[in-house]
Amino acid sequence: MADRSGIFAGEDPFAIARSWLAEAEGTEPNDPNAIALATVDKDGLPNVRMVLLKEIEADAFVFYTNYGSAKAREIEGAGKAAFVLHWKSLRRQVRVRGLVTREEGPLADDYYASRSLKSRLGAWASDQSQPLSSRLALMAEVARVTAEHGPNPKRPPFWGGFRIRPLEIEFWADGAFRLHDRFRWTRESLLHDWHIQRLNP
Repeated sequence: MADRSGIFAGEDPFAIARSWLAEAEGTEPNDPNAIALATVDKDGLPNVRMVLLKEIEADAFVFYTNYGSAKAREIEGAGKAAFVLHWKSLRRQVRVRGLVTREEGPLADDYYASRSLKSRLGAWASDQSQPLSSRLALMAEVARVTAEHGPNPKRPPFWGGFRIRPLEIEFWADGAFRLHDRFRWTRESLLHDWHIQRLNP
């Protein structure tokens, strides 16, 4: 067993991640739940962008997007994704690599309903990642969907969540003289137990 203590202690990596995120919510000036999400296209060319992590479940990480977006198409093509949570205020990061499935049931409905009305209507109006002729055209589409869907729009069928179930999680914390502390949790499959290793900086 790796010599873990302090902020690295515990036998549940999801609990450790939730604890670190809760701490970051008190120190980060903006969006402590922002993740850099990495995917690959059909040619294996990587893509990365910032999205908001919305839930750390008992065994997964969940975020939401338009299923027609580039990220969604790439995720569904590969079935895999990776992300990093990085907090400058804490000098820590969490790296995750894993398998991805959709979340398009009641949890997605509940999260969609919790968003502001403008954000809900924006989800209907935006053909995410597709070419746009002008800002004016986008605002005209917002007006159209507002008239069509009214003040309580349902979740669009093309919009929902993705659940990342990790095969690898790394917890990283800044150390003096760049001698950082790193612990990598890995498992062969979602059915296997975690193996934990301390890594060189």
